[in-house]
This record gives sequence, structure tokens and C-alpha cells, in this order.
Amino acid sequence: MAKLNRNTPVLVDTKSLRLRAAWLYYNRRLTQKEIAEQLGVSRSTVIRALEEAQKRGEVQISITQTPDECTDLEMHLEERFGLDEAIVVPGSGTTDETANDVGSALGVFLSDVISDDSVIGVGWGRTLNASLRTFRPTVRQNVQVVSLLGGLLEAKAVNPIEYSWRIASLINAECLLFLAPLVVDSADTKRRLVEKCGLNVVFEAAEKLDIAVISCGDFGAESTSLSRTFLSSEDQQSLIAAGAVCDTLCQFLNSDGKTVFHPIHDRVMSVDLDAVSKASHIILASGGKARAPAIRATISRTRCHTLITDEAAARELLKDS
Repeated sequence: MAKLNRNTPVLVDTKSLRLRAAWLYYNRRLTQKEIAEQLGVSRSTVIRALEEAQKRGEVQISITQTPDECTDLEMHLEERFGLDEAIVVPGSGTTDETANDVGSALGVFLSDVISDDSVIGVGWGRTLNASLRTFRPTVRQNVQVVSLLGGLLEAKAVNPIEYSWRIASLINAECLLFLAPLVVDSADTKRRLVEKCGLNVVFEAAEKLDIAVISCGDFGAESTSLSRTFLSSEDQQSLIAAGAVCDTLCQFLNSDGKTVFHPIHDRVMSVDLDAVSKASHIILASGGKARAPAIRATISRTRCHTLITDEAAARELLKDS
């Protein structure tokens, strides 16, 4: 496999300080004083760096390059995990900051790689939701967006179904929604919904994806994964006891990327990862040092082609793999 073609050129010959300052200022929304403190330079240096970045065209609507250190990490990730492409954003932050940073990079990437006559499968999560901030594609022809899992019944800022149709609306695409609760009461209910209520068309479309866009969350005692919001404490503890370290599309994996045995899998309304893995190109977007085991497990299970992550997760992945 080759890297997905970009529709816009990528600028080169950039400097680490300018781009770190620009990333923190425009993407993280830090003040010049906060950036100066974080980078260990004067405020006047930050001001000059931001001005120079603009003059050189490195800052437009989005930041066009990552620092040299991140480029080095990208090359090592591609070699270590057999990726077609790795994109690493600078630094590390809180859970929400990391989701915004990685999601912003995902939005820019997706803006360039979605083409006419394609079927795009999408997952959910904070990171994917954050990609909407920077997703500015050209309107495409004959594109279908497929939601890979059911939705939350309560109104939430992060909802699988909402993300699907918002992505679709921005490119004027058809949207095939997974119109079912994320978790149902029994395996029989799941079977009936798929076989009797028309959801089979979602699973059929998911077998023919050109691009799959997914994220993953860590799973453990200190997990920040959104799946913990709809799982009972008993299910959480039994999943951890069974070896779960990762939640990808609400399917729980062990450190080797294998599905852990647990009854919840028969009740979650999502397309199986084995089907998603058949996509022509899989994009995995997730970051944070704590999520390195989950990212590794998802790479192992899906054999993803493009990884979008942050510096902290990249270093952890390379250290432990």
C-alpha cells in the first residue's frame, strides 16, 4: 500500500521552534506568555517566531508541518509498525487537549484524502469529533458515509450518529446511519434488529469501505474511554479481569489485539473489527501516553495504514514495542 494522495502540497524546510509556538498558539489556544514559559524562551521570541511562521507560509488556516522531532518519530513509527504513513503532532496534554490536537490533524488530513466515488466508514470519540474543527474538504461527488456503530439515546456532545451525518453534510455525501442504541439488552435483540429492521444494509456497506476512520480508548482502572459511561461497574471490572486494555468501536481488545471473551460483545451494536479491517485504507487517530497499549492493540488487530497521534504516544509506542 502507498500513502493516500494529498490534494494540496506540503511545505518543507521548517524550524521546530516556530512550529511548536504556532501549534500551541493557534491550535491549543495558549497565550504568548504561556507559550514562552512552556518552551523556555522569552515572549518576544514567541512573537517573532509567530510572525516569521506567517511570513514563510507555515501558518495559514492550519499548520502545514510538524517539528523535526515529530518527523523523526513519524519515520520510526512507519518502519516499526509497517504503516503507510504516520502523522505526529507536537507535545502532550490533558485528555481533552490531546483529543483536540490529534483531531485537528485528522481533520486536515481527511480534507485532503477523501475523493469522489468512495465509501467512508466512521467511528466515534472525542478525537474524531474534534476533527470537525479543521475538516474543510471540497464538495465531493458520489460519496457515502457509513456509521460503524449505534448511537447514544441521551443528547451528548460526542455521539457516533451525529459525527457521521456532520461529516457527510460537509462533503454533500449520502449518509448511512446505524439507527440503533449503542448497547441493547440481549444478543437476541441485536440479531433481530440486524435481520428484521434493515440494519443489515449497514453491515453490507461496511464490507466495502474505501476508507475507515477509527479511534481507540485505553481501558483500565484509570481509563478515560467514553465506553465507561455506558458500561456498568460490574462489566468494567470483568472486562479488565479478562485482560481488556483497549476499546475500539466499543469492542474490547487485549494487549495482543484479540477480542476478550465477554457477554457485552453480543449486545454492542457495532460493525465487527474484522469487517472494518477489510477497508482499502484504515486511518487510526488517537493520542496520549496512556493510550499507547490501546493504539498498539488496534494496529495489531486492524493492520491500519495511517496513524495520527501525538508525541507522547509516539515515544511510548517506540519505547515499548
